[in-house]
Order: sequence, then C-alpha cells, then structure tokens
Amino acid sequence: MSDTFSLSNDEKRYLIRIARGAVWAKLTGNAPSPPQPPSETVFQPAGAFVTLRVPQSGREKPAGDGGGALRGCIGHVIARQPLEQTIRDAAVSAAFRDPRFDPITLPELERVRFEISVLSPLRRVSSPQEVIPGTHGVMVSASGHSGLLLPQVATEQGWERETFLTHCCYKAHLAPECWREPSTEIQVFTATVFDEK
Repeated sequence: MSDTFSLSNDEKRYLIRIARGAVWAKLTGNAPSPPQPPSETVFQPAGAFVTLRVPQSGREKPAGDGGGALRGCIGHVIARQPLEQTIRDAAVSAAFRDPRFDPITLPELERVRFEISVLSPLRRVSSPQEVIPGTHGVMVSASGHSGLLLPQVATEQGWERETFLTHCCYKAHLAPECWREPSTEIQVFTATVFDEK
C-alpha cells in the first residue's frame, strides 16, 4: 500500500454509515440494513481510528480540526482486517470501551459526530527532526510501552514538534522527553481524515 490511502467521497460516506450503524446496532440490538459497498477499496486491509465528537454551538470546524468536544477515540494501527471491519470494531470500541468516557447512550447518538482516520502504514524515522506536525501522526515505543497520537492532534492543539513528541511520550506513560533517547523508536504515519457533513 502507498503512503496514503485514497478514498472517494462515496467511499467516505459509506464508511461513516458503517460506523454509525455499528454503534446504533449495539445500542438497539437491531442490525441495520447494510448500505451497498461503493467499491472493493473498502475491503482492503488498513488501520483506522474512529473519533466521536459532540458538536458545540457556534464552534463547528472542519474534519481533523477539533470540531466539538471529544467523546471517544479508539482504533487499530496495524492493517489486520478489511477497512470496513476495522471501522465497525473501532466505532463500537470508541462508543462503549474508551475508559476516559461513559458509554454512549441512544439519545446522545443523534448529536454525536463520527470522524474517521484511515492510516498509512507505520514508518520508522531515524531522527525526531523527520516528524512533521500536522502531517504525521506519531507512535513512540520504549521499554515495552507505546503511545500514539493522530496527525490532527498537533493541529488541534497548536503543538510544534517537540511538544507533540513529548505528549506522545506522556500517552505511552514514559518520561516526557524519552523521544530524545536513541533507544526510543519513533514511527510516523499519515491519515486520510473525514467526518459527517
């Protein structure tokens, strides 16, 4: 797979419907009528995250720019199954298994906006200077711990490279400047980010 995962507008709309339908099915016990897949692309293996946000009045922003309060975010980094299934699993996990939040309720679901990040494969960098905030997501690994931040997080928070890497170390429960250590592995990736319109 190339460094970016190209998706048409129809494919993006399809994956959003799949994500919302998976959460709705979990809440109601009813299986939604599956939409017609627009192409075979949605069945290619890919890592992906599903982010749930609750829009705040007067603060609507584009996808990947923090449009709304975070309500859940979980995903799979490695492409172990078809993208469609990855999205289903990540959506349900973000809605009900993110330990930072209470599970989503049915009345709340109507207000929740789904944002999907389809990841490129991870690529190890030889120097922290190769990390480009706003373009790259980062995974930091050391001493059996790892932490990941999506590319849009740096944009949302206004972080430059060092702050972004430091917060990734926090996410991994490592020392804040572990990214400076030669023994720390830094991997980058890009993401195709889209949400409900």
